[in-house]
Amino acid sequence: MDIDVAHFPDPKHDHRACIDAGLEAAERICQENAARFTPDRRQVLEILLRRHSAAGAYDIIESMDWGDRKRASSVVYRALDFLAENGLVHKLHSRNAFIACSHPDGVHGAQFLICTRCDRIAEIADRKVERGVIAAARVAGFTVRRPMIEIEGLCPHCGG
Repeated sequence: MDIDVAHFPDPKHDHRACIDAGLEAAERICQENAARFTPDRRQVLEILLRRHSAAGAYDIIESMDWGDRKRASSVVYRALDFLAENGLVHKLHSRNAFIACSHPDGVHGAQFLICTRCDRIAEIADRKVERGVIAAARVAGFTVRRPMIEIEGLCPHCGG
């Protein structure tokens, strides 16, 4: 299938299923890549999986359970770098924030539908759009590294 359909879950749905599925995928992907899924990396991903909106690094720092440790932004930034390198999160440049990947099983370009009213975000991966962007860039002599598109509008729950 060329399109992974966008999904804006009901605002009252149980996030536990999203969190469990995301963490399970992360554990499998890290195992396949022989990468360490440390407790800090897990916690950062879980914070992002709890929401269907983007979070900035400082929001994540505030949400972390630091226990007896001193808060350290470097811990969160390193975890975000690791999670992005392993395809588990995406950085939304328009928001300078991160969101958990909805389709972590494979390298893909992504299109993000961002609700300007409630800030919920749905990730889609339309292969035709991705191929179109790459082809148009090639004509311009540009080499695409990551074909990400951020699209603003209204989600179905906000009247879109």
